[in-house]
Amino acid sequence: MDLESGVFANPVKKESWRTVLTLAYQSLGVVYGDLSTSPLYVYKSTFAEDIQHSETNEEIYGVLSFVFWTLTMVPLLKYVFIVLRADDNGEGGTFALYSLLCRHARVSSLPNCQIADEELSEYKKDGIGVSPTTSIGSRVKSTLEKHRVLQRCLLILALIGTCMVIGDGVLTPAISVFSAVSGLELSMSREHHKYVEVPVACIILIGLFALQHYGTHRVGFLFAPVVITWLLCISAIGLYNIFHWNPHVYQALSPYYMYKFLKKTQRGGWMSLGGILLCITGSEAMFADLGHFSQLSIKIAFTSVVYPSLILAYMGQAAYLSQHHVIENGYRIGFYESVPEKLRWPVLAIAILAAVVGSQAIITGTFSIIKQCSSLGCFPRVKIVHTSSKIHGQIYIPEINWILMLLCLAVTIGFQDTKRMGNASGLAVITVMLVTTCLMSLVIVLCWHQSIFLAICFVFFFGTIEALYFSASLIKFFEGAWVPIALAFIFLVVMHVWHYGTLKKYEYDVQNKVSINWLLSLGPSLGIVRVHGIGLIHTELVSGIPAIFSRFVTNLPAFHQILVFLCIKSVPVPHVRPEERFLVGHIGPREYRIYRCIVRYGYHDVHKDDMEFEKDLVCSIAEYIRSGDSGSTGTNDNLRKDDEKMTVVGTSSTHTEGIQMCEDDLDNAESAGTSELREIRSPIVIQPRKKVRFIVPESPQIDMSAQEELQELMEAREAGVAYILGHSYVRAKQGSSLLKKLVINLGYDFLRRNCRGPAHALSVPNASTLEVGMVYHV
Repeated sequence: MDLESGVFANPVKKESWRTVLTLAYQSLGVVYGDLSTSPLYVYKSTFAEDIQHSETNEEIYGVLSFVFWTLTMVPLLKYVFIVLRADDNGEGGTFALYSLLCRHARVSSLPNCQIADEELSEYKKDGIGVSPTTSIGSRVKSTLEKHRVLQRCLLILALIGTCMVIGDGVLTPAISVFSAVSGLELSMSREHHKYVEVPVACIILIGLFALQHYGTHRVGFLFAPVVITWLLCISAIGLYNIFHWNPHVYQALSPYYMYKFLKKTQRGGWMSLGGILLCITGSEAMFADLGHFSQLSIKIAFTSVVYPSLILAYMGQAAYLSQHHVIENGYRIGFYESVPEKLRWPVLAIAILAAVVGSQAIITGTFSIIKQCSSLGCFPRVKIVHTSSKIHGQIYIPEINWILMLLCLAVTIGFQDTKRMGNASGLAVITVMLVTTCLMSLVIVLCWHQSIFLAICFVFFFGTIEALYFSASLIKFFEGAWVPIALAFIFLVVMHVWHYGTLKKYEYDVQNKVSINWLLSLGPSLGIVRVHGIGLIHTELVSGIPAIFSRFVTNLPAFHQILVFLCIKSVPVPHVRPEERFLVGHIGPREYRIYRCIVRYGYHDVHKDDMEFEKDLVCSIAEYIRSGDSGSTGTNDNLRKDDEKMTVVGTSSTHTEGIQMCEDDLDNAESAGTSELREIRSPIVIQPRKKVRFIVPESPQIDMSAQEELQELMEAREAGVAYILGHSYVRAKQGSSLLKKLVINLGYDFLRRNCRGPAHALSVPNASTLEVGMVYHV
């Protein structure tokens, strides 16, 4: 399946109102499932132990005031009106902000960056401000570029936010499903309901994770109706409770009640903010899932449906509780208590469905962010399954799915109450928001070219609110908040070890690469016999000749007639357009028939399968041979390394007016032809597997040397493709510190042996693969 063409065929920026409203409708199911289920557990978590509900109603009014202003300041003001504008060519999330900063301040953690990457269409992003960068902004940029420590701190900050998102992927399904199931407590005694709630919640969670491999698109049509039904349900119940129990509850929206609440409850009120914080869980999804929708559609859905429904729901619960001061069994202060008795069972069923939808969104988001990290070299390679041929963002990662399921079940069985789950989830959520605030302040200065004063105001205003909630969550460390910290620490260590080992391995390759002079000294035959076929030598180097090649030449007496040094690399953009996918160039003189091909992918791009990729690769080399230097970039002087000059060449589908390749069975080879095009055919060989034909336009004319080169390429393609892969064993040098030996010899080696190899190594046929082992002392 070709997902590549669909990535750029759906520009949502200039869509009609019908399309925008359709996207807004769809976003309700994907983006707002988590946020819309928060009324299930906010009041219950807030009044768990820290504060008590008294007859004066000052506590419940104060909590309602905090909930209202928190929902207004963070999701509405911060995310809808500010953060959503900081998209990375339509993509959002923590790594999108980090990617923007990497391109504007040259602080990228990717080791094999090239100047040619900056010529990519999506690499260039105009800032919102039209004024030039301020002097203070220039100093901030130069400071970041000069100091590796600051660059590393920026990477660690982005990784901390990423790890907390993964932790939220464990905690959100647990607390959402458990809170929805907790409605069973109203139909049985307190002593018995816990023996039913936990098994039922675990069964639902197992079913949820077991269905992930089918993909979101198969059940996605149910998501939006479920969330809309849930939002209409809680808003209608809220309106009923307001008019039936306390029509004057709207007075509690005044910020004065926050002051009265803190004055009366003091330390207990401050500690209860960890429960209030849960009202904004899922807000980060508005930004993280931006790539599947558009800014306008997400804004419309939130402001017109989600925000008013949530406010009505919280006001309705407060109105009910304000008239019910003495409740049997003090633990019953949850959502279901405020639901009319006749509606509790239908609402319970809708709540469970809504909780499953909300959990699905965060699980899918966890898959996406792990794919981003893996693409940028910050997470071990995992198997990525694309579950939809139309929506490139819908993926499934089996290993991560089962790890999340086991951790989610462990949290559910271990805690068995929403209080500690809420403490854990709250800390994870607020940490991600704090990271977003910090990164946004740099985006305001470096990417939007605004004044440093505006960035400081942004950090001070939103950072103060979030720091208050963060402190209230952190104080609950021993009451559940240690879980996201422990999970984040484990994932952070794994990410940092993998990134450090990958970086050191690349530095070793650069330091030990072979010079072009060594190649020239071998002559056109490389000093050995050249056999038919194409030899693809996979390397991470973007210039020079890898040490694996010299090792291969000294140990084998023959090599292929066409050699291609293939580098598959990621660039810090969400997508690379198909017409900019390949960078192709000669290594050494033309008669050597040695090429370098750099294949560039964005962190959201879909890697093609082996057969399609082979065809695109051969076509890109053929088009490079035909066009000569006509397609070169405008920065050839800067691109020259080891006498190489790279040319941007697209995939075979992007140069329809250029050279085309056809592969037919021998019986059908003669049937194809055209009067307008001339064909370069390879001589008939004995029992060929495929008949390869290059169809070249009449104009412009190509010289004889290029025709000979194309003919050799066709002969080699017919003979087959062999893959030469490096199999490296990385070890720390003698005399290295104990920490470095632990990281490289134990940590990185363990991850390398137990995680998947590169994507190209997984798709190539074993019969055509040759591995060359080397020991790297880094």
